[in-house]
Amino acid sequence: MTDVQHMKWWGWGKEGVGFHWEDKPGFAPFVLDILDLDLHDAAVVEKPAFESLTIANPVAEPAFVAALASIVGEDDVTSDPMERVVHTFGKSLRDLVRIRQNRVDRVPDLVVYPENEDEVQRVVDAVVAADAVLIPFGGGSNIAGSLEARAYERRTIVSLDLGRLRKLIELDEESGLARIQAGALGPDLEQQLKERGWTLGHFPDSFTHSTLGGWIATRSSGMQSDKYGDIADIVRGLRLVRPGGVVAIRPVPSTSTGPSLREMILGSEGRLGVITEATVQVHRIPAKRVIHAYFFPTWAKGLAAMQAIAESDATPIVTRVSDARETRFSMATSKERRGLDKFLAGTALPGIMRAKGWNLDQICLSFIGYEGSPEHVKRQKKLVDAIVRKHGGMGVGTGPGVLYDQKKFDTPYLRDFLLDRGAAGDVSETAAPWSKLLPLYTAVVTAANCAFARIGRKGYIMCHLSHSYHSGACLYFTFAFVADQDMLTEYDVVKSAVQQAFVDNGGTLSHHHGVGVEHAPWLEQDVSPAGAQVLRVLFEATDPGANLNPGKILDEVSDPVAG
Repeated sequence: MTDVQHMKWWGWGKEGVGFHWEDKPGFAPFVLDILDLDLHDAAVVEKPAFESLTIANPVAEPAFVAALASIVGEDDVTSDPMERVVHTFGKSLRDLVRIRQNRVDRVPDLVVYPENEDEVQRVVDAVVAADAVLIPFGGGSNIAGSLEARAYERRTIVSLDLGRLRKLIELDEESGLARIQAGALGPDLEQQLKERGWTLGHFPDSFTHSTLGGWIATRSSGMQSDKYGDIADIVRGLRLVRPGGVVAIRPVPSTSTGPSLREMILGSEGRLGVITEATVQVHRIPAKRVIHAYFFPTWAKGLAAMQAIAESDATPIVTRVSDARETRFSMATSKERRGLDKFLAGTALPGIMRAKGWNLDQICLSFIGYEGSPEHVKRQKKLVDAIVRKHGGMGVGTGPGVLYDQKKFDTPYLRDFLLDRGAAGDVSETAAPWSKLLPLYTAVVTAANCAFARIGRKGYIMCHLSHSYHSGACLYFTFAFVADQDMLTEYDVVKSAVQQAFVDNGGTLSHHHGVGVEHAPWLEQDVSPAGAQVLRVLFEATDPGANLNPGKILDEVSDPVAG
């Protein structure tokens, strides 16, 4: 049987790993204040028992199963219930709530593990010939509903797991290009590159449990995209398996060959075919990497500083600033300090801020990273420090930056922690021009607070600027509230209010999480009705039988009977 490892079926990450608050003395008081949730008394829901799930029997003709087995081998086609459930959803709040509530309406019938592109091609052709449905699966980390089948789908559903396609195929050191199979998880591909002295430099929050193919299919961004670019900038060449053949995009630096097929495949979420490999830009591992922490007296000054940095000659790898609400959260998740560290953080630093006339309820924490030769890092920091001072900020060293690096992939575990205690926590992100960021931010916070009032819940919303560009930036919002048994109905009120505020105030529906089904209702408002129609015609023409992950990206206003 395959050696591909998956996340736990009922939550994020690995079994036995989770968020712990006992060593964070400020966290329980913080949660009590913002959500009226007492962690000391809160009932903790035990993880669901797999045996309690109601899983329909697989729908698959024996001849079709035999045909798939003849392609990949009998051991790599399975209808095992656990495998099917693992491949049913991604890891959105909606996904996890449904799993916990035994609301698994349509589970894939078969999970198939191809070993190479030829097997992928033959599986795709077999699926289309049998008029079945194929859903590509990478790490299973998606939070936009890009992996779930349509609930009313009657045809056989095949989840095509790319986990065995995880090799670094070729490294062109002269060009700084690497061919990597699409099923490689972030840690796997970085380790293979590191052994040769290189890095991709792409580190999304989901890094440990997401794949190169998944990043491409959803137009991912990473924490260091200020330097390395988003995945759309990193990917130069592609191979996409479609019924009857492979679309091969050459890894050239630029080209003028009509509408960009490369761009068409980026963000396509399986609607156009299965991404099997990509040729990506890679970089020599830098001699030095450091993350410095800064504070700004207000959110507006922090945003202005990030804009000035983006317009300057400085080239940091990370430019991130949290609003006052998220800054408070960050401090609440800090472990207990002792000795000199406690004095500096708890007494000396606040004293300096007060002496500057700062309101400690409005301060905003920022992380800015530098990478390269020691001389380059020194010069970049000098440029940034001058901008920070000009906008009223102050540097506080590398200590918080070390903690940022240590905790950067742990945040998703907090959502499971809250869910165990009856609270809904989720994220939504957008991007907009610099001129619209502050009004957009204000509108989103207002919309969320109105939504909390509408459902009669005490809620909390916080934000950070996560990626900067010359013309604008990404704002990443996190919100939470304690819900009742009808959590998803209340969640929809808040999530919808946030998303609508994005498009109503000049932002995009998503900066890097993709569309899936979660964000599809806002696509037409984002790209215009005519733009949505272009996409509709594209999908209908390239997949007339609706065999390739149907129902994603475009909102389905009705439930046609399939098959």
